[in-house]
Amino acid sequence: MSIKKIIGIVISVIIVGFLLIQLVPYGRDHANPPVQSEPNWDSPETRAMAQAACFDCHSNETAWGRWYESVAPASWLVQRDVEEGRQHVNFSEWDQGGKPREADELWEVIQRDSMPPSQYLLLHAEAKLTPQQKDQLVAGLQATVRN
Repeated sequence: MSIKKIIGIVISVIIVGFLLIQLVPYGRDHANPPVQSEPNWDSPETRAMAQAACFDCHSNETAWGRWYESVAPASWLVQRDVEEGRQHVNFSEWDQGGKPREADELWEVIQRDSMPPSQYLLLHAEAKLTPQQKDQLVAGLQATVRN
């Protein structure tokens, strides 16, 4: 068998595999649950920064509609990230268990540059915070959690 034929078979298998995984329904439910309650924000600026940097994964106000959110396997990763993010902290269900158990973790992950995650920032430049904005968000979240 020639190299060209082997490459053709491999490419065909990859294309068929890619098309088949599009049939998996996970990652296509882009309905947001209703907002139940939000924190008593210390300021509109804190909420605006949290909305820009955190809400897509940590609220019921995820901005769905980007093309890759409907194409597997990227759709699977996005769906998983949103589900996990809402489990850890959900700014839209604050009084219903959305508040983090360990409030210190809320700002520690921002200070460590763990949040927003780098893979998210690749496609969402608006979520990238300057060091000054991070400090402001951390201070605002600390004040908000104390409210």
